[in-house]
Amino acid sequence: MEAESEPYVRLATMRQLHQAVADLNTARSLADTLQSVADGVVTGLGYELGCVNLVRPDGDLVVAAFAGNSAAESLITGRVGSRESWDRRLSMGEAWDELRFIPHTEGWVLLDDDVPQWHTEGPEPRFEDEWHPLDRLYAPMYASGGGLDLLGVISVDRPRNGRRPGAWGREALQMYASQAAIAISNARLRANMQRALVRLEREQQALRASEESFRQAFEYAPSGMAIAEMGGDQHGRLLRTNDALCRLLGRPASVLRRYSFADLVHPEDIGTLLRTSAEGGRAELRLGRRDGTYLWVSLRNSVVADATDGPRFLLTHVEDIEERKRNELNLAHRASHDALTGLPNSAELRSRLSARLCERPHSVASSAIEALDAAYGDVEGAAHGYRADGYEGEAAPGVGPYDHHVHMVAPDPDRDDGAKGLAVLFCDLDGFKSINDRFGHHAGDAVLIEVARRLTTCVRDGDTVARLGGDEFVVLADGLGAADAADLAVRLRNAIIPPIRVDGRAVRVGASFGIGWAECGMTEEEVLHSADQRMYVEKRSRSKVHRRAG
Repeated sequence: MEAESEPYVRLATMRQLHQAVADLNTARSLADTLQSVADGVVTGLGYELGCVNLVRPDGDLVVAAFAGNSAAESLITGRVGSRESWDRRLSMGEAWDELRFIPHTEGWVLLDDDVPQWHTEGPEPRFEDEWHPLDRLYAPMYASGGGLDLLGVISVDRPRNGRRPGAWGREALQMYASQAAIAISNARLRANMQRALVRLEREQQALRASEESFRQAFEYAPSGMAIAEMGGDQHGRLLRTNDALCRLLGRPASVLRRYSFADLVHPEDIGTLLRTSAEGGRAELRLGRRDGTYLWVSLRNSVVADATDGPRFLLTHVEDIEERKRNELNLAHRASHDALTGLPNSAELRSRLSARLCERPHSVASSAIEALDAAYGDVEGAAHGYRADGYEGEAAPGVGPYDHHVHMVAPDPDRDDGAKGLAVLFCDLDGFKSINDRFGHHAGDAVLIEVARRLTTCVRDGDTVARLGGDEFVVLADGLGAADAADLAVRLRNAIIPPIRVDGRAVRVGASFGIGWAECGMTEEEVLHSADQRMYVEKRSRSKVHRRAG
C-alpha cells in the first residue's frame, strides 16, 4: 500500500487532536476531566500509554489518571511521587520547547527514585530516532496567568509509529498539554462554583457557609472575575470584583464599582462588547487600565440567579491575553518589516503600492475634474458612457458609476500645471560596498541603520520609507509635483552625505536617486522598475567624485 502523505497524516492527526480537546470541555467533573486528558493522549496523539500526574496541595504529584493499559492503571493510579524527584526529571534530558525528553542513555539513573513508573520490555532501537522502552517524554501543565505555577505533568510512552515524535508531534503534544491545563483549571473552578450555587439554592440553613465557599472561589480565582447587574437602568454596572481583576486593571474594587465594562472598553471595541451575548457570550477586546493604557483580555459571560425566581446577575470571567496578542502583532510586524532597519520590507512596499493602483489606464481620467468624477462617481456620465475626451461612446472597462478609487496620474515634468502624484524615489547607496569590504559587515549594518533613520526623519508622517534589500531604499511620497519630488530627492541625498560614526571612525556614503511615478494601469513591479532605471541613469550622469565614499 502506498504510504500516506505527510499533509494527510497531519490533517488526520489534527482531527483526532481536535476531538480529544473537545472531549476535555464536555467532561462533567474534575475526575472525568483528568481521565479525558489521559484518554486523549492515547486516542488523539498516537501514544499507547498516557498518564496524568497532578500537583497536590503539599506540592507532591499524584497519578490521577492513566490510559492504555489496565494492569498499569491498577498498579500506579493513586501513587505519589515527591516534588523533588519531579523537579529533577523536568531539568534533565533535552528541552523540546516546554516539553522534556529524557533518552534511555540518561534515564537509567531514575529507575530507583520514588516517582511511580511503568515500563514495557522491547527490542533495542535499530534507528537513531526509534523509541527505546526506557525513553521518557513529559509535558508539563502550567496554571493560566502567564506564570510558571506547575499544575501537573502529562507523561507519554510508546508512540504507535515506534519513533520519537518530530516537530509536528511535539507541537501537538505541547498544544494538548496547554489545553489540558485550561480544562483542569476550569473544571476546578466549575466545581467550586457549582458547589457554592447548589448550597445557595438548596441549603438555606447553610447559607453563610455557601456564601463563604463562593467568596473564596471568586476572590481567589487566578484570573479576573466580576459580578454585574442585569436589566434595569444600571444594567452592566459592576457590583463585585475579585483581587485578580483589580490587579489586572490597576484599580481598587471601590473604584470599579462605579463603572460597567462599557465604560472601560476601548472605543474601537465597543461594538464587539455589544455584540457579545450575555447568555454565555465570549469576546476578545481591550479594557482600560488606571494608567491610561489598554490591556487585551478574553471576556466570558454567564448568567447566575441569586435565588429561586430572584434577580439574575452576570458573572464575567476576564483572562489576560496581552502576551498572546503582543506575539501575534510582533509576528505580523516581522513578516512585513526589515529585521535590521525596522523599515517596511519589499513585500510590504509592494502591498502599499498595489493598494494605490488599479488596472484602469491613467489616460481615462486626464484632468483634475475627470479625476474627481472617477473618484466620486459621475453617475450620469458613467451611465451614458461618456469618454474622457467629451464624446459619447463605450465606457472604459471596469469603471462603474460608483468607482470611489482615486486614480494615480503622473505629473508632466515639462508642464507646471500644478498636478500632483505619488512619487516613487528609488535610492541606491554609493560606496557602500567599500565600507563592507574594509570594515566588515558590522560596520555596513550600522551604516544602513543610520541611513534608514536619516531618511525617515526627512519625510512626512504619511510617507513610506522601505528597504528593498542590500543598500537599496524606496520612498513613497504622495501629493507631490515634479519639482517637489526633485527637491525631496536633494534633501534626502544631503541628509545621507554627512559622515557616519561607526566604531570610533567616520565613514561616508553617497546616494543616487531615481524618481518614478505610480500610475493606474501599471503594476507595482513596473513602477519600481521605472524608478530603478531612472536611478541608474542619474548614477551614470553624475561625476564619480560626487559618488565617492569611504
